[in-house]
Amino acid sequence: MSYLKHKIYGALFNLFKVFPIDKNKVTFIIDSKQSFKGNLDYIKKEFEKRGNFEFNFFYKDKLSYSAFKKLATSRYVFLNDNFFPIAFMNFKDDSIVTQLWHAPGAFKKFGASSESESKDILKKASENTDFLIVSSKNIVEYYSEAFQIPKNKIKPLGLPRADYYFENHDIDSLKSQFYRKYGISEDKKIILYAPTFRDEEEFNNVFNFLDLEKFNESLGDEYALALRLHPKIRNFYGDDIKSSKGGYIDCSGYPSEQELLLISDILITDYSSIMIEFALLDKPIVFFIYDFDSYLTKERGFYFDFKSTVPGPIASDSNQLINIIKNKDFNKDRLSKFVNTQFDEIDGQSSQRVVDFLLNYEG
Repeated sequence: MSYLKHKIYGALFNLFKVFPIDKNKVTFIIDSKQSFKGNLDYIKKEFEKRGNFEFNFFYKDKLSYSAFKKLATSRYVFLNDNFFPIAFMNFKDDSIVTQLWHAPGAFKKFGASSESESKDILKKASENTDFLIVSSKNIVEYYSEAFQIPKNKIKPLGLPRADYYFENHDIDSLKSQFYRKYGISEDKKIILYAPTFRDEEEFNNVFNFLDLEKFNESLGDEYALALRLHPKIRNFYGDDIKSSKGGYIDCSGYPSEQELLLISDILITDYSSIMIEFALLDKPIVFFIYDFDSYLTKERGFYFDFKSTVPGPIASDSNQLINIIKNKDFNKDRLSKFVNTQFDEIDGQSSQRVVDFLLNYEG
């Protein structure tokens, strides 16, 4: 959406400021029904515990009189990603606009930190945002830079969707279902390989760098390898990312990423923020960074020194990767230290803290 379209969008919304605020109305700004999950879903569930609230969904690409009116008259408005028209949407003083942000913690640079977005429009959008929720006071500075937002608007109350990991799940049952779905022997442990998308196309086909035959020969008796590709890799490359030898499970289309994290015994990743949530589970993470030098110079960069900070051992080729897993050479102290920098509270009550804060806010 162009800058001009953002302004027109905002101007249309501003026509509806004549209507009064309904203190019990909650609106979620979303792309589609598919995007209503994670943080937004957990906030909705928490509001449902507190009383008789009216919930609305404002679809970014479906403009209507009714949708604009509901949004303009909402006391509580939530976003989970960027929505630049908000830079030109003048909400009434009684509305509270809260950005929950879909990515956990701070790892790869994003927003204004990476110069991939216009600082001007990010700053204007942040001026019309009341609060930005993050998982720790240790990352407030990074988010302030990324969103061009004052630090006093950033509240380290936790990651709402992380509450999932503290619920009662029958992990054995979930694992059994996974084994049956993919025809895996139930005596095997699951290694989840979740690589991120690279702008440098040559590095996106992971099987050009992972020796799958050697991997399975060395580890196949004990482990099953499950591959979950980043959506951009799936969309842009499709069937180009696969191994002719088989020997892995493609669970890129598995409906729940969080469930996969819950049932997996080890995570292999690279520069993906998926490792921040997995770290909460206190299970081993291995970083397979076959293209580190290229990624460091040509991609977004990091908020901290990668090699000295990531919560697990690093491998740059298949042999190193196999040896780390075979020898169980995992650094639990490093994992614990990392988690404590990314999360202030690890208790499954992030959604409660966010909703408590907003219901008690009288500004």
